[in-house]
Amino acid sequence: MALQGNSNPALRVIELVKVYPSRRGRPEVRAVNGMSFEVGRGEIFGLLGPNGAGKTTTLKILTTLLTPTSGKAEVVGFDVVAQPLDVRRSIAIVLQETAVELFLTTRDNLVTFGKFHGQSLAAARRRADSVIEKFQLTEHAHQKVQDLSGGLRRRVQVAKMFMVETPVMFLDEFSTGMDPILKRAVMGYLREEARRGRTIVLTTQIMTEAEELCDNILIMHRGKAIAQGDLNTLKLLAKDVYDVTLTFEKLSPTLTSELAALHPLRLAIDHNTVEMTLKAEESRVLAAITGLAARARLLHVEVSGPSLEDIFVDLTKE
Repeated sequence: MALQGNSNPALRVIELVKVYPSRRGRPEVRAVNGMSFEVGRGEIFGLLGPNGAGKTTTLKILTTLLTPTSGKAEVVGFDVVAQPLDVRRSIAIVLQETAVELFLTTRDNLVTFGKFHGQSLAAARRRADSVIEKFQLTEHAHQKVQDLSGGLRRRVQVAKMFMVETPVMFLDEFSTGMDPILKRAVMGYLREEARRGRTIVLTTQIMTEAEELCDNILIMHRGKAIAQGDLNTLKLLAKDVYDVTLTFEKLSPTLTSELAALHPLRLAIDHNTVEMTLKAEESRVLAAITGLAARARLLHVEVSGPSLEDIFVDLTKE
C-alpha cells in the first residue's frame, strides 16, 4: 500500500513486521506482515480488523511495548526502537489490559498520573477535579479502584488520558463498559481533542463508533493492511453492496428460506421486519425485492449504500 506522503505525520509505519517465534512445537506467528501507513496530525485514526488481525500487536509496537522484527515505525518523528523514551513522553495509552493503580482512589489515580507527566500537585488536583466531573466519577472519586466494577475501572483508565496533553493518544476498545450517554459524551471529548491538534489512534469492534469518529480508517486482516481511507473512499471499495430493510405484513417460513437463498452478507429478522446486506448489482437487488413482494405484501422498503460494517465484513471475509 502506498504511503500518503504527509511531510510531517504523527505516525509513520514502513514495512512493519512482527513474528512471534515457534514455541513448544507450535509454528511461528506472523502477527504483523509488512504494514505501511501514515497518520496525519490532528486526525482520529481507526485501526480496525477481526480478532487476531494484528491490531493490538501494532499498537504495542507503536507504544514501545513490543520490538518489531523488522521495518520501521515513528511517532511524531521519533523512532520507536531507537528513541523509545521520546516516544513515551509523546503518547498516552489505553490498552485492553487495565492500567490503573488498584490500591489508589480514583482521584489519586488521576493526580498521580498528572504528576508523572510533570504537573505540579496543585495543577494535577485542579485538572483531576475537572476530569472527574467530565467522566461522571464524582461519587467514586474517593473509592479505591480495586472496589470498582470493570466498567468503572475502564472509565478511570480513559479519564487519565485527559489529564495530559501528549500529542498522540492510543485507545484500544475505549468504550468498554460505558453506558450510551457517557460514550456519546466521550466521543465528543475526543473530537474536541482532535480539533486542538491531538492525534487519536483507536481500535474498536463497534463499527458505528469508527464510522462516527474517524477521519481516516485502516482495515487489517491477517497482519496486513487491506484498505485505508476516509469512509467515502472505503465505500467505493464495497461496490454493489446494499443494505436492504423490508417489512412484510406476514413473514412465512417459505419466505424466510427464500431470503436465505439470496446469500446475504448479513441477515437479521425481527418479527416481520428483515434487515439484510446484499452484494449484487443494483438491478439484481431490485429484482430480488420485486420477487419477494410478489409472494407477500410489503409494508415498507428501504435500500441504502453500505455501512462501515458491511465494508468490513466484505473485505475481511474468508
